[in-house]
Amino acid sequence: MNKVHLEYCSSDEWAAAVRQWIIPGALADVELGDDVLEVGSGPGRTTDILREMTAKLTAVEIDVDLADALSARMAGTNVTVVQADATALPLPGKRFSAAVSFIMLHHVPTIAEQDRLLAEVARVLQTGGVFAGADSLDSTEFRAMHVGDICVPIDPATFHQRLERAGFTDVHVETNPYVMQFRAVAP
Repeated sequence: MNKVHLEYCSSDEWAAAVRQWIIPGALADVELGDDVLEVGSGPGRTTDILREMTAKLTAVEIDVDLADALSARMAGTNVTVVQADATALPLPGKRFSAAVSFIMLHHVPTIAEQDRLLAEVARVLQTGGVFAGADSLDSTEFRAMHVGDICVPIDPATFHQRLERAGFTDVHVETNPYVMQFRAVAP
C-alpha cells in the first residue's frame, strides 16, 4: 500500500467504518464458527473486531512489516498471525469453519492470482464453511487512493462465476453504492 492508503487503513476513521458498516454488512446472518481465517489483515483494524466474533482467528498477511506489527499487537490473544502469500497458504486443508476478506482482494496483483487465492480459501475451509467479505467498487476516488499501489479491482459482474470456478457453491454477490459484498460455501 502507498503511505496515504496505509495511514487511512490504520486510522480510527477506517476502524469506525469497518465496525459500523463493512463487517456487519458482509457478515449479516453468517455463522463464523470457532476457527476463522482472515485473508489480508493489513494493519489489523478488521482483526480487532473479528477476534471478538470467534474463539480462534488466524490472520494471514503477506507484508512482513504489517504481519510482524500485528503479531506483536495480538500477542496473548486468540489471534495467530501468519506472514504468507494467500495464493499458497501454508495451512492444512479443511481446517477453518469460515474465512473472511475485507477490502483487500484488489491488492492481489493479477486476476489469475486472485483466482488462486479463492481456490486456496476453498481448500482450507471445512465442508460447508462460509467465505464472506467485501471489496471496494472501482471508481475515480478508489483509483486515486491507489496511486503507486497494486490495484486490480474485482468486477462484481464476474465474481460469482470466479467463486464457482474456485469450487464454491451457494454463491451470492451483491453491490451497494460503496462495496461489493459476497458469500459462498465451501464444497
